Amino acid sequence: MAQLKAISSCSPTSLAFQVPKRESLQFNDKVSCPRKLSSASELVARTSELHGHAVATISNGGNITKFRKNQVIQAVLQSDREMEISEATKGIGLRGKLNKVVLAYSGGLDTSVIVPWLRENYGCDVVCFTADVGQGVGELEGLEAKAKASGASQLVVKDLKEEFVRDFIFPCLRAGAIYERKYLLGTSMARPAIAKAMVDIAKEVGADAVAHGCTGKGNDQVRFELTFFALNPKLNVVAPWREWDITGREDAIEYAKKHNVPVPVTKKSIYSRDRNLWHLSHEGDILEDPANEPKKDMYMLTVDPEEAPDKPEYIEIGIESGLPVSVNGKVLSPASLLTELNEIGGKHGIGRIDMVENRLVGMKSRGVYETPGGTILFEAVQGLESLTIDRESMQLKDSLALKYAELVYAGRWFDPLRESMDAFMEKITETTTGSVTLKLYKGSVSVASRKSPYSLYRQDISSFESSQIYDQADAAGFIRLYGLPMRVRSMLKQGM
Repeated sequence: MAQLKAISSCSPTSLAFQVPKRESLQFNDKVSCPRKLSSASELVARTSELHGHAVATISNGGNITKFRKNQVIQAVLQSDREMEISEATKGIGLRGKLNKVVLAYSGGLDTSVIVPWLRENYGCDVVCFTADVGQGVGELEGLEAKAKASGASQLVVKDLKEEFVRDFIFPCLRAGAIYERKYLLGTSMARPAIAKAMVDIAKEVGADAVAHGCTGKGNDQVRFELTFFALNPKLNVVAPWREWDITGREDAIEYAKKHNVPVPVTKKSIYSRDRNLWHLSHEGDILEDPANEPKKDMYMLTVDPEEAPDKPEYIEIGIESGLPVSVNGKVLSPASLLTELNEIGGKHGIGRIDMVENRLVGMKSRGVYETPGGTILFEAVQGLESLTIDRESMQLKDSLALKYAELVYAGRWFDPLRESMDAFMEKITETTTGSVTLKLYKGSVSVASRKSPYSLYRQDISSFESSQIYDQADAAGFIRLYGLPMRVRSMLKQGM
C-alpha cells in the first residue's frame, strides 16, 4: 500500500508527499512530489492517481491521523470549488489579465459558457449579474447553482421591475416614442436599465470590467456598451461573441463539456425571444423570411384575436402629467399597473405587431412583438393629449418623438440630447391629467371617452350651434390672409 508521509514539522498543519520524479507520478505504487502541495484540491488530484489505495496522514501539532482516500475527498469537497476558482484566477489569461468581471447572465447556454471562457482568457474572477425586468419567475429559478457550477464566484440578482417601468418605460410613453411607426422599444429600453445596474454592481464588488453575451450582428451590443461608456468609461468591456471561435450552439456545448460546465437541459426554442414587463419579442426560424405568416402557436402573451371574447371590455386609465397612475379607479405602482394591463390586454389579443425594421448596424430584420399593456397605455395617453395639448405643441412633440425613439433604439439613453428632450416632454405634458375609457375588442383598442380638468376643448365653441365667442364671419378675413402667399404665387404665374 502506498504511504503518504507528513514531513513538515514547521507548520501547524501540512500535507506533503515524496516522489522520485514529477514526470513519473506513479512508481512502485508510490506517489511523490518535490514540494509541499498548495491546496486540498491538489491532494485529491495526487491521491486519485493511486487507484483508490492511498492513505493520507495529516500532521496537526505533532498528532498523526490517517484517512483513506474517500475520507480526504469528503473533507475537502465543500471548499474545493472555491479553491479551484481562486487558483484559476491567479494567472494571466490567454488574452490578458483582468481582476474581476461582472457578466450579464441569463443562465442559458451562451452565458454559462462565457463564465469559464472569461476565466480562461482573462484570468479573472467572474461575478454573474441577473436583472429581474419582468421576464418571469421561471427564468430566475436555479440561477445561482448554474452560475457557480459554471465557475462564477457569485450571482447577484436585482429586482429592477419598478425602476424599469418608472424610469425607462414611462418616459418613453410620455414622449410618444415609437420606432419606425410600430416598434414600442421593449428591448431598447431594457438594455440601458440592465447595463446601468451592472455598472453599479461593478462598483460594489470592485470589478474592473463588464461583459455581455450579445452577438456582433445585433443592436444590444451597442446599447450595453454605450451605457457603460456613459456611466463609467474606466470599465473594460469584454464581448466574447466578437472574440471567440465559437460559432453556434454545438460549438458552445462542446466547449461546455470540455470545461466541465453543466449544459442547461432545456428545450431549445426555434425562436430567439426576449421578454420583459413591457413586451415579448420573437425572431428567427420561419420569421426570417418576411413572406411567411407567423404560426399561431408562437404567441405567448396574447390570445388569437379571432378567439378573444365576443363581448368588448371597457377599462378606465387614470393619468397624471402624462403618466398612468390607475386602472379602473385603483391606484397602482408602475410595475403593478403594467402587469395588470398585460393580463387584460392579453386575453383580448391586444398588441401584436409584425414588422421589418432597420437595425442600427445596417441590416434589416424581421420581428414579431407582443405588447398588450403598452399598446393600451399608448392609446390612452395619446387620447388624453388630444384634449390638453395645442396644435403647434403637439406637432413639435410628435416630431421630437421620432428623434427620441431613434436615440433610445440606438442605445443613447444617457445621451444629453435625450435627457434634454425628456425635459421638454415633461414640461409639455404637465397638464395632461385626467382619465380615458378604452374599448378592448378582438385585438383592437379604441378610445371610448376622455376627460380632463385642463381640457382645451370647448363645446360652446366647437358646436355647430351659434356661439358668442366664435363668429363664423371672421373666417373670411383669416382665409384671405392665410392664403395670401399662395394667391401671390398664382398671380405671378398668370402674369397678373
